[in-house]
Amino acid sequence: MVVIEKIKDMELLKAYYLKNHMNELFSKKRIDDLELFKVNRLEYICFQEEDMTYLWFLVEGRAKVIKTLANGKTLLLSFYEGFGVIGDVELVQEASVNCTVQALTTCYVLALPAQKARMLLKEDVKLLNFICRALAEKLENISNSSSINLLYPLENRLASYINMVAGESEYNIGRRCFNENLTQLAEALGTSYRHLLRTLNGLCQLGVLGKEKEGYIIMEEDKLEKLGNSLY
Repeated sequence: MVVIEKIKDMELLKAYYLKNHMNELFSKKRIDDLELFKVNRLEYICFQEEDMTYLWFLVEGRAKVIKTLANGKTLLLSFYEGFGVIGDVELVQEASVNCTVQALTTCYVLALPAQKARMLLKEDVKLLNFICRALAEKLENISNSSSINLLYPLENRLASYINMVAGESEYNIGRRCFNENLTQLAEALGTSYRHLLRTLNGLCQLGVLGKEKEGYIIMEEDKLEKLGNSLY
């Protein structure tokens, strides 16, 4: 079960509500129906197969979306950055949570209770239109993601992934580091563990990454970004 910090700061909630133009998503003022949560880096906003308790609106931060398949392997689906809606698919299907969403930076989310959201979806044309646009965008993103997995070499996909998920290093001040379970990462990127290791070693030989005790240090941010080509 996901347990994250609820922020009881109405002024901050209002600021996020207005900054992200959320007043345009509803036919009537709904700010009083929303709750504000803070999700620390590497904590989870929601877990696959849990009951859907909220319709989430990411208003600050970056997160990744992964799905666990029937064979137990995980697959990277997409990233959220800036404003985005989480739970729209489940809202329409009236289903449990379909994917796991993990924060990659400190995230703030505004949350509308699921029961309230389902009621509004039937009554509020503005919200319905927004959800339809969000679903269309996700369909396009899934199509793009499939194309990326098929057409781009692992080096480019890995560089883009590292650029998205890397955090500040505790020991190499001013640099970012990357340290994940490589077996799970290989699954998420649709490759073998050996091929992933070869590709990481290749990035080290190019001087893009450096191997340290805490994981991999990004040595050349510009080169990493160029290799990643903003794929994710």
